[in-house]
Amino acid sequence: MARTRTSRATEARGSDGRAAVRHVGTDAPGEVLPRRGSALGAPRVRGFTMLELLVVLVIIAIVSAVSIPVFTGTSNAEMKSAARQLASGLRLARSTALAQRRETFLVLDLAGRRFKVDRDAREYPLPRNVELKLFTAQKDLVDDKVGAIRFYPDGGSNGGRITLAAGERKYEVDVDWLTGRVAILD
Repeated sequence: MARTRTSRATEARGSDGRAAVRHVGTDAPGEVLPRRGSALGAPRVRGFTMLELLVVLVIIAIVSAVSIPVFTGTSNAEMKSAARQLASGLRLARSTALAQRRETFLVLDLAGRRFKVDRDAREYPLPRNVELKLFTAQKDLVDDKVGAIRFYPDGGSNGGRITLAAGERKYEVDVDWLTGRVAILD
């Protein structure tokens, strides 16, 4: 009687931990052969998953969003602080005009990056790398680099706008001509 050999393949792990195919019923019992499709002895190479790539891109985006203001020199908080400081100076000039019943000025030095409220001896510095623009009445412009915004005893004003800009970020401090109301616009 002729002996028939059947071969049955089962998956098993080799001594190195890699997947292999064990043939049962072959000439060499228990012989472990490498899995089909892989080179003999070559380790399997794995790539990055889509999720891993997306996580790396998100981390790069967060780091760049935080570091860009550092490289441009003026942070958004510094710009907003300067706009608030100017608005505070304008409100001080308006309240002085109302309290003392006389015209009061906020004088802005564009070249020196500073401002001063009428008879107050203090000068308030503004950030050096912020571009300033003043829009006011012609009679309140001293020259190209110095101008003023005037407040009247009734609280009204000649009106105007001071623009602070650094790169693409910009804040505008508006003064209403009728009421003297000061507002910061983003």
